[in-house]
Amino acid sequence: MKLVRNTLAAAIAFAAIATTTPASAAELEVTHWWTSGGEAAAVKELADAFNAGGDTWKDGAIAGSAGVARPVIVSRIIGGDPMGATQLNHGRQAEELVEEGLMLDLTELAEKEGWKDIVRPASLLESCTLDGRIYCVPINIHSFQWMWISLNAYKKAGIDAPKDWNEFVASAPKLREAGITPLAVGAQTWQTNGMFGVIRLGLGGMDLFLKTDVERDSEALRSDTMAAIWEAFGEARKLDDDNNSIQNWNDATSQVINASHGAQIMGDWAQGEFQVAGQTAGVEYDCLPGLGIAPALDTGGDAFYFPKQDDPEKTAAQLRMASMMISKSVQVAFNLKKGSLPVRGDVDLSAANDCMKKGLEILKSPENIVPGGTQLFSPDTSGQLEDLLSEFWTNPDMKPEDAHDTWATIIEEAE
Repeated sequence: MKLVRNTLAAAIAFAAIATTTPASAAELEVTHWWTSGGEAAAVKELADAFNAGGDTWKDGAIAGSAGVARPVIVSRIIGGDPMGATQLNHGRQAEELVEEGLMLDLTELAEKEGWKDIVRPASLLESCTLDGRIYCVPINIHSFQWMWISLNAYKKAGIDAPKDWNEFVASAPKLREAGITPLAVGAQTWQTNGMFGVIRLGLGGMDLFLKTDVERDSEALRSDTMAAIWEAFGEARKLDDDNNSIQNWNDATSQVINASHGAQIMGDWAQGEFQVAGQTAGVEYDCLPGLGIAPALDTGGDAFYFPKQDDPEKTAAQLRMASMMISKSVQVAFNLKKGSLPVRGDVDLSAANDCMKKGLEILKSPENIVPGGTQLFSPDTSGQLEDLLSEFWTNPDMKPEDAHDTWATIIEEAE
């Protein structure tokens, strides 16, 4: 891979990092897709920390899901209109941009600050690494394997809140009798895809997940266990609202918050919405990692990349921002607001709520950690899977066995 390095810019950058106030402050536009209430509160922590150092954070939030934002971000970089920094997920989303020499190399900064010693799990930094060089700063660990339960909804229905997926399914008729829709679901494709992943990991266990997603074993992909999981996912369609018009994930979370719906399968970023609403884990809502059956979490999440700039002062500011994002204080402040877990294993999270503590406990055991989908599949494969699962969820005439066959084929033929 051919990379262009500006040693003068690097020297200026590290000199600036060594001082409390940068010699030449700069404004950096930062693109991301964090626009919900909880996400905005978390972004403010990053912006305030960057601005406190003398630089200026110019917010470039892109409304919509990651699927909407990523093409805009990539188009700008390729088209010669790069932002100063941009959010992407851990994994292969920036691989081609790095190969084209369009991203700033952060290796010297990472080595100076010992990122390899503090980032955990190691796979997060490995996802930022290509040909031995580091091109992004991981900022959080987000896991999709959570189900959020409205305790208020179950109180309204006069029944005990479920402790796992099976109890939740069994409780659905009682919720319906109380005028409560069992499952809150947003209609965007990535949400359906994520929900399916949570259900099959919860019902199929870690071994099956590793065989299907990591090893891509055809026997496992087409096994009777996977067929049963597809049948269960087909039955789960009946738990949704028949006339569901909800699109955004945070709007579905609001349905759980206001107790019109019993539960939502969504990543731990949903916690930010509960916090903004003034709700407390264990009081108004509860959380079931791994559907209360399989206590395993993926290690997806977000990282920031820094498209190359022609201006040495902006390059120096980019390195200051990267350093700020992985600092102890920012890791704690940002992730407490975001509902995610920090990438540093050496920070004090005594202020974490009960659900975050559950997640931290699960991640202590390496055997409970699964790689995120963006770390395993290319954007093209992920898109095919999302489209299939969205079609299946919204089309009750689509048979589980047909969707199962197509799903297995996509993974078998994945890059």
